[in-house]
Amino acid sequence: MNLLSSLSAIYDRIMKKGAEDLINDLKRLVQRSSEEEAKTLLLNFMLHINMQEEADSYTEKELVQNLKKTYRNFVEYKEKQSKQPDKDFKAAHILSGPSSAGGFKLALEEISAEKTDKIIAFSDIFTYGPLTNLHEESGQRNRHEWLRNHINGDYEYEDSEIYLNEFKDVLEQVASVPPEWPITIWTGDNVHEQTLLRFVMFLLKDKENEILIINTTSLYKKLFDTKEYSYQLLHTGEISIDKWTKLYKKSKELQPSSVQEKETYIEGWKALGASTDLLRVWEGNSVKSVEEGYYDDYIIDCAKRIQDKKKGFMKSARLIGEIIGHLEDYVGDGFIEYRVRKLVLDGIFDIKGIPKGMRFYSIRTRQPD
Repeated sequence: MNLLSSLSAIYDRIMKKGAEDLINDLKRLVQRSSEEEAKTLLLNFMLHINMQEEADSYTEKELVQNLKKTYRNFVEYKEKQSKQPDKDFKAAHILSGPSSAGGFKLALEEISAEKTDKIIAFSDIFTYGPLTNLHEESGQRNRHEWLRNHINGDYEYEDSEIYLNEFKDVLEQVASVPPEWPITIWTGDNVHEQTLLRFVMFLLKDKENEILIINTTSLYKKLFDTKEYSYQLLHTGEISIDKWTKLYKKSKELQPSSVQEKETYIEGWKALGASTDLLRVWEGNSVKSVEEGYYDDYIIDCAKRIQDKKKGFMKSARLIGEIIGHLEDYVGDGFIEYRVRKLVLDGIFDIKGIPKGMRFYSIRTRQPD
């Protein structure tokens, strides 16, 4: 059993003892921890569970109390760790999502640069949802409220304080970058990362740091395309560790952004923030705001194609996977699942099951009475 599956098993064990909030918080902490830290945490959990199973005097109530104590100790450790000065760092790298940041972190370790290069990672998906005043708490609360009410299955959207604290933390990391550090923003040719790029440039508008923008899509093709093979990254999180090291080394040869380029991105963010549209697409090398039903016709057509081959109801996860697999942009299955539910409410699809998550229900195009 690997580390993640072991942690999941323990999560399930604790869940039965009424500690759902603990699990959600703990998942966030594990995502932000090193593998060694997570292994240590797992070992502590397993020791307590083993004690409870072997000792008659060790009650389930005591188990929960000790697991919570272990959790609190881990929280305190991570908080102290986050407050340690960045005295050894000399540069900052801003990326989108845990997969991008995780791969990049491992690459830095490969070339012994993890102690000089700081990683700042945003975990949100910026393809959809409100963006107005996102640099302020009011905008963050408004965005969280929309996500919580529309996107299924993401526990970070269920608790506003978890979401807001994480958002505040990453904004503080960006704001606290010393002026002498060069800042590298890694972004791909997709709406999610390009929207984030514009947000980050807005956050950095008053900073005098040297800023380098790396388009991972184009640089990846330049370095790794051959006559036989052409690579097309959907998003930066797809980059393997060995490719990351080459991209990092190549980035040292590139020139920082011009003042005009910075201003273009800042104005782009202001336009996105002023829009009331809740969905964005990457089109013609620019981010465009569109109405949230933009993909609905495609979703319906895809459902009909699958239904022609397989009569009756289809798992919503099957439909969503088919759609995500053919889209040439980074949308996120959460948004597509939301639109599937909306089409059910609009009477376009019939439903069987409870739509609390894509694996819990099936759909088909509405059948005539």
